[in-house]
Amino acid sequence: MPELIVPTVRLHTAWLKAHTEWGSGQHEDGFGLGQSDEVESPVGFAAWVARLTGEADPAKAAGTGQAGCTYRWIVERDQVLGGIALRHGDSDHVRWAGHLGYGIRPSARRRGLATWAVGRMLDEARVRGMDRLLVVCALDNAASMKTIERCGGIFEGTRDTPFGPARRYWIEL
Repeated sequence: MPELIVPTVRLHTAWLKAHTEWGSGQHEDGFGLGQSDEVESPVGFAAWVARLTGEADPAKAAGTGQAGCTYRWIVERDQVLGGIALRHGDSDHVRWAGHLGYGIRPSARRRGLATWAVGRMLDEARVRGMDRLLVVCALDNAASMKTIERCGGIFEGTRDTPFGPARRYWIEL
């Protein structure tokens, strides 16, 4: 049975296996991995995990000028299957990337994990007092479109983003 967990240094090796499976240059939404993050070494990985967990704290996020973000990893038997992020607020980044971002490693796809994880994060959004979420996906990502629609997403239209044109959906909570 999968579970959503707070990012942890305990799963460094497992996370690296998932990261390797995506391959070089692949986009892994939901993990908050930036170009400057160094995750190969234990020290770099620990710094990255600390940044991720710190972004969930509204007081720490406010000090950075960021709206904040709650990250969770999708884990089963100490294997990292994917990641999901709930972005807080209404920043420029949220306006083009959406409130939710997620990714499932290739070997774990087609199991309903994304739909399951989005449903859990909708509960987290309700707890945070959010009443409406923007969710965005690439025009050609049929699996993500189905996930968003299964979770109540209503198609708004398409817009350009820094990664190309994307489909935009709203989920009312």
